[in-house]
Amino acid sequence: MTLLAPKTQAVSDITGAAVTFLTQARFEALSPEVLEISRRCLLDSAGLILSGLGVPAIGILAGFAREQGGAGQALLLGEGALRVPVQVAARVLGTAGHVHDFDDTQVSHDPAHVYGLLTHPSIPPFSAALAVSDMLGGVSGQKFVTAFNYGFELGCKISEWMQPDHYLRGHHTSGTVGTFSACAAACLLLDLDATATARALGIAGSFAAGIRCNFGTMTKPLHVGRAAENGVLAAMLAVRGYTADPTVLDGSWGFPAVLGGGFSPEKVTEGFGKTWSIVDPGVSIKPYPSGILTHQSMDMVKNLVLRENIDPMTVERIDFFAGDNILRPIRYRVAKNELQAKFSMAALISMLVLHRDAGLSQFEDDVIAAPAFQDMQERVHTHADPAINALGFDLIRSRVEITLKDGKVLKAEADTRYRGGPSWPLTDADLREKYDGCVSKIDPVLTDRIAKEVLGLAEAASTMALLDLLRQAKVRA
Repeated sequence: MTLLAPKTQAVSDITGAAVTFLTQARFEALSPEVLEISRRCLLDSAGLILSGLGVPAIGILAGFAREQGGAGQALLLGEGALRVPVQVAARVLGTAGHVHDFDDTQVSHDPAHVYGLLTHPSIPPFSAALAVSDMLGGVSGQKFVTAFNYGFELGCKISEWMQPDHYLRGHHTSGTVGTFSACAAACLLLDLDATATARALGIAGSFAAGIRCNFGTMTKPLHVGRAAENGVLAAMLAVRGYTADPTVLDGSWGFPAVLGGGFSPEKVTEGFGKTWSIVDPGVSIKPYPSGILTHQSMDMVKNLVLRENIDPMTVERIDFFAGDNILRPIRYRVAKNELQAKFSMAALISMLVLHRDAGLSQFEDDVIAAPAFQDMQERVHTHADPAINALGFDLIRSRVEITLKDGKVLKAEADTRYRGGPSWPLTDADLREKYDGCVSKIDPVLTDRIAKEVLGLAEAASTMALLDLLRQAKVRA
């Protein structure tokens, strides 16, 4: 019998560098550009957490937390004054933020990475920071924003430095690496020293989990909820002296080697915070609540439908051509519910042909289950295109042919730029429109106040004003 060991790690003391980075965190190290982009990410994240109110998955989690009870340390989203253990609060917040698959995405320019498939960087540290700051009775806005950005940066660098094997094997980085992001934010807010921070990261490494077979189910957003929960729990245990290996990011048994083939020796020389990933290569704020790999194709179909004023009753068939970087992770041939629709090109294309939009109001089970929708999905045929594959996976490429019943064929190719990404960002007006759409089922006066508090966090004396507003949020009858 041959005993297999994980791949050796060519670089060392990455954990030490991470610990130094976190324990020397300063608000003053955040440039105006970092602060401005993070303001946008925080507003986007706040809207997405609130959008989870009323979603069945969040109702189940909140109901379970209410039944379990426990120490009243932090808000239970949507339950008013009811408070629960801090890690449980983080679980519900994190799941709510990812339940629509509408949260921001880390950018990578490395063609070895399948573009857009690194991590959702904001929700884990934001959810962890909300819960921990609530437990602490509020922290200064500067401390909160610092914790968020340092957690964001740590997660992005780990995601970028790991070999592509991690995601390609089926790990979901938002669940795995997101645990480190949340842990980092919690460590900063709890003022952990270097020894405790190293222990916390070690604990987080054993908690980190999430596999892609659960895409299209309630468990996919739970990956992010568990990342927030486990990151907080790791920090809370470390405070109490719980031990773990203090070199979790190093060596042949460290997290990167075991779950991702190790770190790239060339990339780790970038260091943490020398350049901030939130700025370079940047972050994408999603224009649609679906897998990010679908968005250029969705814009292509929407623009074609609007330009040609296509009547869905005249559509005979639709042929969609793309590379494996779209067709493998976008895994459902047809969708039976809104969760599957986020990962089904047939569903997304049908949505745009039938409804000319793909916002939260279109991602509803009754919309997907409608006979006309199910019929349109059967008219959509996806094709793996060898020519597109041959161009590589550094960009998202696709094309579509819509054949009408009179024999006319309408064609389009997707723009390889990403709307919402650093080179084509959503405007502030676009972002506010997205936020307003996410919170449309909640009192608009309250959600406007929440938006103002989030945008002004860096100047806020305490986070308690924001937390008190979040406690009031509930879906209107």
